[in-house]
Amino acid sequence: MSKVFTSIKQGLREAIAHQKGGAKGVKTYTPSDVDVQALRQRIGLTQEQFAAKFGISLGTLRHWERGDRKPHGPALVLLRVIDKDDRAVLRALG
Repeated sequence: MSKVFTSIKQGLREAIAHQKGGAKGVKTYTPSDVDVQALRQRIGLTQEQFAAKFGISLGTLRHWERGDRKPHGPALVLLRVIDKDDRAVLRALG
């Protein structure tokens, strides 16, 4: 077997063990939830402004604020960063 195959095979075994709760030493990061409406209001933006500024569809933002859906993946990470330092994010966006 090639080194690449062996590495992929080992990675898959570790992923399966982790999924089953058997892997030790595996670190995962799960960002905490964000109160999107409170965040938006703290920054002082309307729904339309917040959605446009951060590239979020207005419909999605409204679903988050109503609690119909929760942000996940990159959107959740972006919201956590905005929550930590909104001014830095706003400066970076120009």
